[in-house]
Amino acid sequence: MTTIPIPSAAMAAGNLNLDGAAAAAAAMPPPPGTDMTGICFRDQLWLNTYPLDRNLVFDYFALSPFYDWTCNNEQLRSRSIHPLDSSYLSKMTGNEYILSEVMEPHLFVIRKVKRESPEKTMPMLTYYVLDGSIYQAPQLCNVFAARIGRSIYHMSKAFNIAASKLEKIGFVDSGSKSTNSDTSVVKEAVNIKELKRVDHILSSIQRKLPPAPAPPPFPEGYAPPTSVAEKGPEDLKNSEAQLPPLDPIIDQGPAKRMKF
Repeated sequence: MTTIPIPSAAMAAGNLNLDGAAAAAAAMPPPPGTDMTGICFRDQLWLNTYPLDRNLVFDYFALSPFYDWTCNNEQLRSRSIHPLDSSYLSKMTGNEYILSEVMEPHLFVIRKVKRESPEKTMPMLTYYVLDGSIYQAPQLCNVFAARIGRSIYHMSKAFNIAASKLEKIGFVDSGSKSTNSDTSVVKEAVNIKELKRVDHILSSIQRKLPPAPAPPPFPEGYAPPTSVAEKGPEDLKNSEAQLPPLDPIIDQGPAKRMKF
């Protein structure tokens, strides 16, 4: 039995002047490779009338806009042969549909392939019937592009949120400081508990460290200066009468003199 697509009444009423070639072109399905992943087909009247199983699922699929009327399966239907009979399809060349996976009555996977020989087929598109609704499965490259685009979007959004939070607690970019010098400085709220916790951590680390080493000894011939209060009156007279001792560090240059 041959099934011929019949255009709707509105199309026929609005296109009375179209010739036969134009009408046939309007009734033809989209060219192969057209992205129809945004289309979902469902015929509830057919589902209420016939059971959806492996024997009738192809007849249901032929009602959808995904069906290619030039395929080998349609030639078998015109000869009253089951369209999924592999014994006849293997002897033909061209585009055809095969039923690859079945989980009655919920899931049916139909693949469109191009047959070049009885043993060689090239996959083209994949469709699936899920609980009576027909969809076109997206290609792998489109899935990767969508997932990568979604990941980049979430990463950029996370960076924007992190940057806004850093600006709120006072970490402002140096570039923004130079350009916006007149902007008000964000004040950071001081948390007493947090300060105590940090002090406790620092003190515990300091207790674990070894004691500080002793300072290095003074060089030979150098006497540390003493304050005036420690000197007696006799020491003051002797220091005024005597010349100051030679400092060995003076011979090394003024740049290396020790500063007090």
